[in-house]
Amino acid sequence: MATLCFQSPSKPIFNFHPKTKPSKSLITKVSIFKPRATVQSQGLVIATEPEPVFTSVKTFAPATVANLGPGFDFLGCAVDGLGDHVTLHVDPSVRNGDISISEITGTTTKLSFDPHQNCAGIAAMATMKMLGIKSVGLSLALRKGLPLGSGLGSSAASAAAAAVAVNELFGRKLGNDELVLAGLESEAKVSGFHADNIAPAIMGGFVLIRSYEPLDLKPLRFPLEKDLFFVLVSPDFEAPTKKMRAALAKEIPMADHVWNSSQAAALVAAVVEGDVASLGKALSSDKVVEPKRAPLIPGMEAVKKAALEAGAFGCTISGAGPTAVAVIDTAEKGYEIGEKMVEAFSRFGNLKSVASVKKLDKIGARLIKSM
Repeated sequence: MATLCFQSPSKPIFNFHPKTKPSKSLITKVSIFKPRATVQSQGLVIATEPEPVFTSVKTFAPATVANLGPGFDFLGCAVDGLGDHVTLHVDPSVRNGDISISEITGTTTKLSFDPHQNCAGIAAMATMKMLGIKSVGLSLALRKGLPLGSGLGSSAASAAAAAVAVNELFGRKLGNDELVLAGLESEAKVSGFHADNIAPAIMGGFVLIRSYEPLDLKPLRFPLEKDLFFVLVSPDFEAPTKKMRAALAKEIPMADHVWNSSQAAALVAAVVEGDVASLGKALSSDKVVEPKRAPLIPGMEAVKKAALEAGAFGCTISGAGPTAVAVIDTAEKGYEIGEKMVEAFSRFGNLKSVASVKKLDKIGARLIKSM
C-alpha cells in the first residue's frame, strides 16, 4: 500500500483566533477552507517499470460542468460531445523518462510547449512518475476542442486525456484515483486545486468529491432510463478561473452555509433518483458563489432569468464561467431555451454567444485508438 500526497499553496486553511469575545455576527460566519488531497491506494506500488504495450495511443476527455450550483469544489459532471484529444507515442529522440509536446492545434494555440507549463504535460509527467517510467521518452500532441477560460473544464480535459494516454500506453496499471491525482497536480498549477472538473473528466457521469484528505470520490449514477439534457451557452468572453476564484468571499454567513448544504444534498438525491426537475431547482439555488461571480459576467443574471422563463428546470454558471448551463429533459425544448439565452447575452451583456444541447457523458476519458 502506498500513500500519495499533494498540497497546493493556493488552498490555504484559514484559522481565526479572536483576542476578545467574538460578536454575534462573527459567530454566525463560517470559513471557506481549501484542503490538501491524499489518496490511499492498494494498487499504486509499481514493482517494476512497465514496458509500453503500444507504440502510439489516442485518447479523448470530455468537457465538464463543475459546482452544479451549490456544489462548489465537490460536485461536477461530464458532458457528451465536447472535449480534448491527446495523441501520445514512444519517441526515441526524446530523452528517457521525459516527455515532449510536439504539436498543439484546435481552438487555441496560445498554450506553452514546455511540458512543465502545460496542463497536459504536467499530468502526463505526473502519471509517468507514478508508473516509474525512466527508460522511455514520449512525444505528445494536443488537440484542443475547448476554448480557454470557458467554464467547461478546458484544462481538466487536457490533463485527463494526457493522464489516461500515458496509463493506456503502459498497460493501464493505474486506477481512477491515481489518474485524478495526476490531473490534480496539473489543475493546481494552472487553475487551482479542485477536483470537480478533473474527476468527472476521467470518470464520466456525476462525481461527488467526498473529501480531499484522503481523496474520496463517489460516482453518482443517474438512471439510464431517464432523460437529461444540458443547455450550454458560451459567450465570447473569457473568465480565468483564478480571477473568478479571487472574487469569492473568505467567510460566509452560517445561514447561507446551511442553505447551500441542504441544496447540495437535494441535488445529489435528484441525480440518483433521476429527478431532473428537482435537480434543476437545486442547481439554481446557490447563495454563496454564483452571487459573487454572476456580476463579473456581462448579462449572466438576465441569461439565467431568460432560461427559467423559457422553461428550464434550472440554470447557473458552469464552473467559473462564463458559460451558462441550464437543464431540461428534452432536446427540443433545450434548443428553444438556448435561443432565449443567446438573445439575453446579446441584449443585456452585448456579447455574442453559441448554444449547444448535450447529454451526460457517462464514460469519461477513454482510449479511442492504439497502434
